[in-house]
Amino acid sequence: MTATLLFIESNSTGTGRLFAGRARELGARPLLLAADPDRYGYAREDRIETRRVDTGDAEAVLRAARDVPDLAGVTTSSEYYVPTAAQVAADLGLPGPGPAAVTACRHKGRQRDTLAAAGLPSPRHAAAASAREAVTAARAIGYPVVVKPAAGSGSMGVLKCSDDEDVAGHAEGLLAVTANERGLPVEPLVLVEEYVRGPEFSVETFAGFAVAVVAKHLGPAPYFVEIGHDLPSGLPHTEAARMRQIAEHAVRGLGLGFGAAHVELRLTQDGPRVIEVNCRLAGGMIPEMVRRASGLDLVTAQVTAALGARVRLTPVHDRHASIRFLVSDLPAVLDGTPDTLGAATRLPGVEEIKMYRGRGDRLRPARDFRDRIGHVLAVSDRAEESSAAAAAALDCLRTAIRPLPEGGSP
Repeated sequence: MTATLLFIESNSTGTGRLFAGRARELGARPLLLAADPDRYGYAREDRIETRRVDTGDAEAVLRAARDVPDLAGVTTSSEYYVPTAAQVAADLGLPGPGPAAVTACRHKGRQRDTLAAAGLPSPRHAAAASAREAVTAARAIGYPVVVKPAAGSGSMGVLKCSDDEDVAGHAEGLLAVTANERGLPVEPLVLVEEYVRGPEFSVETFAGFAVAVVAKHLGPAPYFVEIGHDLPSGLPHTEAARMRQIAEHAVRGLGLGFGAAHVELRLTQDGPRVIEVNCRLAGGMIPEMVRRASGLDLVTAQVTAALGARVRLTPVHDRHASIRFLVSDLPAVLDGTPDTLGAATRLPGVEEIKMYRGRGDRLRPARDFRDRIGHVLAVSDRAEESSAAAAAALDCLRTAIRPLPEGGSP
């Protein structure tokens, strides 16, 4: 009988589909448990078996998992369900990360405390259960500060605040939210942290070891929307090595020795500082960029680990990859001409273009990853060529954005 790899929810785009496909390539049967299977269009298209389960109830998930014949592993590509997947795998004696470690990592305040105890450089921070507490914390830390959900994903709800009014208003808005985008209850707590200046990078790790250092491009303040990535990072060797060292120290200090982790850092005048550690593969198409630049397939590695097989990560080439995301700076509508994509695709070095929205869709200024309109991926043997190709393709796609008249609303 074919071994089954159980997915507890997934990403509705991107790596979600890749996870299931890689499971099949490895000879396993992917089975998706979801509260609403209809949200996964790729599951229908790829004929992936789904079962409707209340995935917000860990006991219900465990009962469903016990009924799966020849179950070889339990995993997820969605950060929200990493603790549940880890707990179910542990209860069934299957491979996976430590449930306590990933649960603590998902709570950004506890994560910060653990990193500080391990001697790792990270922003000063404080948890707040009310707007008043948030303002008090911000004054103690010193403006500007960053206010974010205590357990969020994809930079949603992350805002740079410059004064008491900003902090109080944003904290009130976050604390009024009782459930996240997946309908899961959220703790009524926000994190107020020091705003750290400097360029941002990520280090992708696997089994506690760094495998790639990626440069990030961020949109304008006060939001922290990732609008591009470059690999390699362009850092001098010594600085990249220091980034790797700190990232490895962070994931091991948090007990994240199983599978992938995504570590975000900023390079300050005093050296690298850890901004956040995510107990999952990176989003933003970074795993695909890593695969095309180095040949390291982190999605396959994660699925292989979940199935209990040995993972070997050996680079097969050394190229440069750049991803740029199309976003709008103003309220707008997606318009364009039929040849917009064609013109961008024909540019040398451009390997992939994907649009997430359709013609006529209304657009708002980007506040988080959900406001991305599409992406371009370029690969070359030279860093300047891959970044230039991605930028040129993005310029082609921008012609499809038509700003709304002043006062118009998306």
